[in-house]
Amino acid sequence: MTSKPKLRMMQAIEIPAFVDEIIDTGCDICACGDNIYTIGDADLSDKEYEIAAPQLREINRKFGDRDYLRREIVAYLRSLGRYIDSPDVEHWTLNLPPP
Repeated sequence: MTSKPKLRMMQAIEIPAFVDEIIDTGCDICACGDNIYTIGDADLSDKEYEIAAPQLREINRKFGDRDYLRREIVAYLRSLGRYIDSPDVEHWTLNLPPP
């Protein structure tokens, strides 16, 4: 039986770079409440997804296991205004102050 190679453990100091790289793929990322975050690759067109998918796999390989940092990632996203707390908020950008 072949086992999967273990992913490295992402470090908390890497959270900003991780978020930036996700955003750079064209995928949306935002916190939902205080405990989870989502990466919005489903919002991409088929063509955009075809481009983003290998980038997302590389990000996963580069940063490794980050599940234990979930709350820290959520806190960072919330500090950027990238969060949804209410069913009345359709998109995290509605949390940003008007320009």
